[in-house]
Amino acid sequence: MEAMRIVMSGMWLQDPDSLSSGNSKMLMVFVGMVAVALVVQAGALIVMAVGAAKARKRGLEIFEEIRAKVMPLMESSHGFIQDTAPKVKIITENLVETSHVVRAKAQEFDATASDLNSKTRAQMARVDGMVTSVLNTTSDISETVQRGIKVPLREVSGLVNGLKAGLDVLAGRAKGFGSGRASGRRPDSDDGW
Repeated sequence: MEAMRIVMSGMWLQDPDSLSSGNSKMLMVFVGMVAVALVVQAGALIVMAVGAAKARKRGLEIFEEIRAKVMPLMESSHGFIQDTAPKVKIITENLVETSHVVRAKAQEFDATASDLNSKTRAQMARVDGMVTSVLNTTSDISETVQRGIKVPLREVSGLVNGLKAGLDVLAGRAKGFGSGRASGRRPDSDDGW
């Protein structure tokens, strides 16, 4: 298009007598080339328009296929959502209520466990005190019994040992007394008597 304008403006500015036969042939060749270029360009545009129309038609066919397959799915999912929305709401409300009940029971159980724990500790302290008292009393009784038995036994043992020693001394003198008179000597002397 630009080339044609340039040629036309060039022809306009030239003198009417300056157009020679050589120049007119070149001008005609040039105009013919421009015309051929315009025809080729128009053909290319027509081919592109036909290709675009075919692509548009194919795109619409693909879109219709997708739409035909997706629309029932969307409608069924929309119906499913409408059907399940109240149920999901009820389930979430039940979960919230259950959560509150579980929390309350857990607090109640914690209070019960704490009370039981404190009572168990108090009972354990009492039992520990009782066992300690019984063990201390048993230990005291054992010591008393040991002292009650040991002291008299020691005294009796001392008396028995004393009597035994005394009897040994008496028995020893009695043996020595009878034998010393007959021989006139003492059994423990070494002087030869």
